[in-house]
Amino acid sequence: MDEALKQILTLGRGYFDKKQYAQAEQYLAQVVERHQTFADVYNMLGVIYHDQGQFARAQRAFESALRINPAYTEAALNLAVIYNDMGKYAEAKEVYQNALARQKNGPGDMDPFVKGKIANMYADIGNVFASNSAWEQAIGEYQRALGLCPQFVDIRVKLGDALRDAGRHAEAIKEFEQAIEQNPGFMPGRIHYGIALYSAGQRAEAVKVWEDVLARDPDNKSARMYLNLVKEPAGKAEQAG
Repeated sequence: MDEALKQILTLGRGYFDKKQYAQAEQYLAQVVERHQTFADVYNMLGVIYHDQGQFARAQRAFESALRINPAYTEAALNLAVIYNDMGKYAEAKEVYQNALARQKNGPGDMDPFVKGKIANMYADIGNVFASNSAWEQAIGEYQRALGLCPQFVDIRVKLGDALRDAGRHAEAIKEFEQAIEQNPGFMPGRIHYGIALYSAGQRAEAVKVWEDVLARDPDNKSARMYLNLVKEPAGKAEQAG
């Protein structure tokens, strides 16, 4: 590789690392025009195209990276994400299962980056099930995600929501309590905890939770809205009096 190409590649990688994708694309595209053996360049271009919403181009880029290096786990996972975004769920599942199989030490010793990628893919599939009211399937996917990354509080909140909507109120409340314990400052976890309590018939406890959110975050519109909703009948009664 000549010095000019090295410089172009360095510039492209530098812009990519800074998430300055428009500039990165200009340089990385020049690299692949002159040299088609850099799997990581195709992977970076795939990420850029994905960010631009160009899913077909992103798919081709990730596939090119894998043709060069079939063991390129990050590119495989990125390809699975693209398949998932395109509604190709069977292909997505096959790709990330193959990526798992290539991990020598098994999921327990997997690289944290890889764990996070796969956990988010499980969560994405859970979201699809949840959007179609397939609560038990959604619960299963969220639990798989948390099995890899139990620290992902946003996914735990989604699990709690799915449990609540499935009528499994005690389990939902337990998940929200764990989410709050893991990240006390994550206000959506507290908001949804209140919703779960209210859904379980624990109105007074829900009100306390939302009032606590407002004490912590006075401008929280969601907490104020839920409080107004549950207190509205009493307020109307007072006005009538």
